[in-house]
Amino acid sequence: MRKVREVLRLKFECGRSHAEIATSAAIGETTVGDYLARARKVGLTWDDARGLSEAEVEARLFRDVGRNEPPARVSIDFAWVHRELSRAGVTLQTLWVEYRDGAAGQTALRPYEYSRFCELYAAWKKKLGVVMRQVHRAGEKGFIDYSGKRPRIVDQLTGEVTEVELFVAVLGASNYTFVEATRTQRLADFVGSTVRAFEYFGCLPEVLVPDQLRSAVSGPDRYEPDINPTYLEMAQHYGVTVIPARPRKPRDKAKVEGGVLLAQRWILAAIRNRTFFSLAELNAAIAELLERFNTRPFQKLDGCRRSAFEAIDRPAMRPLPPRRYELAEWRHAKVNIDYCVAYEHRVYSVPYTLVGETVEIRATARAVEILHRSVRVASHARSYGAKGTAVIADEHRPRSHREYGKWPPRRMVAWAETIGEHVGELARQVMSHRTHPETGYRTCLGVIRLADRYGRDRVDAACARALRIGSPTAKSVTAILKNGLDRAPQVEPRARAPIAHEHIRGAAYFEKEEPSDPGRDDSKTGRDEDARDGDDGARDVGVAPGRTALH
Repeated sequence: MRKVREVLRLKFECGRSHAEIATSAAIGETTVGDYLARARKVGLTWDDARGLSEAEVEARLFRDVGRNEPPARVSIDFAWVHRELSRAGVTLQTLWVEYRDGAAGQTALRPYEYSRFCELYAAWKKKLGVVMRQVHRAGEKGFIDYSGKRPRIVDQLTGEVTEVELFVAVLGASNYTFVEATRTQRLADFVGSTVRAFEYFGCLPEVLVPDQLRSAVSGPDRYEPDINPTYLEMAQHYGVTVIPARPRKPRDKAKVEGGVLLAQRWILAAIRNRTFFSLAELNAAIAELLERFNTRPFQKLDGCRRSAFEAIDRPAMRPLPPRRYELAEWRHAKVNIDYCVAYEHRVYSVPYTLVGETVEIRATARAVEILHRSVRVASHARSYGAKGTAVIADEHRPRSHREYGKWPPRRMVAWAETIGEHVGELARQVMSHRTHPETGYRTCLGVIRLADRYGRDRVDAACARALRIGSPTAKSVTAILKNGLDRAPQVEPRARAPIAHEHIRGAAYFEKEEPSDPGRDDSKTGRDEDARDGDDGARDVGVAPGRTALH
């Protein structure tokens, strides 16, 4: 989907240039100009677009796509032109003729004319080997990077040494610096460090320039990097623009490269002989050294980083919003047939009309939101229950499902009693033996529906038999009906008479008391005599000792 709303926000709310918008939104600069021109043509402002969805904005701007668009041109390989010109006798006109002839087979694209060919090459050549000295406006840019040299923490119990990351943020105009240690460079740590850097500064720059690490850029690219959705949401919350540096181009963020080097020299070097047993202990030491670093006088200028920040950057920077950004994780999911989506082994409902659609999940520590085409369609309190827990809103169900779910257990039992007394009793037992009575609805419905096939009397008799044998289930009732056992006469089990046999002792044997001898161990003697009695008895009936004779 086009990023029209983001372009309008960056232009009218943040005041960014076309080039900066193109870099931040991962689109071409020409596309930015086209979006803004279309917006002016239809009279669409950011105040109007703020309340519209992406689809509504796009519908207003793109009604006649494909008309009056300039023809595409065959691209020029300037590196090839530059190499060929170093050869004897080769001129720009010679290379233009070869470029034009090579483009002849591409009927859909037109080559540049000779004059434009020369102009473009001249503009490209001016950039070769040029190092631009960047002049940063007050409060404009904040640069972010991680140190290649890492501090360490030690497990106090096992002695295991773990390397952690060192996050560095530097403001462009004053060189005011923020440093902290984090466990990893992952998204949660990276966003958290950025937010804490804003809070350390106490105000916000206009532009953030991070490296193209995965936590900041989900689709790394030299020209059109795609900002990570969570990091972009954080930037929108604070109203800043994210313009990542190009891969392997440290000059794009020279400020923070220098800040990282100084942090290594003045902070890491100062704590190299100290042992830290936790991340909090390490960050406490870094915070103390950071204050010394920011108040250390410049060598060639008056003042220090702190005084330069107060005089230059702070007056030009915007205040922090009243609410701190809450980290949110974004994922894509497909709505299942049960109108639910899964997140972290738990399911959350969406309106049933979205079955089969792909939606976005935005999850924070407290809530889970589901969005379809940039419009929020469901919001739930985040569940931390057992895996498989379902969070389902009643309004998301179709009408038939809502009516089914409103049946209380007593209503199901009352319906079963209309079939027969024993059917009602079976339903009552099914409900009482379940942790959640609703899980027994299907069993009761299965038994009730048997009345349409076998008749009420037979089903009631089958339920009576199932209750008598202690198996109140739909399967048992169905089996009884299929085999006609509901019509079979009831046979009461006969009580068995006790078996009389000379080798069966009975309960009376264990109730008699034998005189004990104070001088001997009764328990051992008793066991020995029992063993002898058993052996004698076994020999009398002709069986091996330890076995029982059966008659």
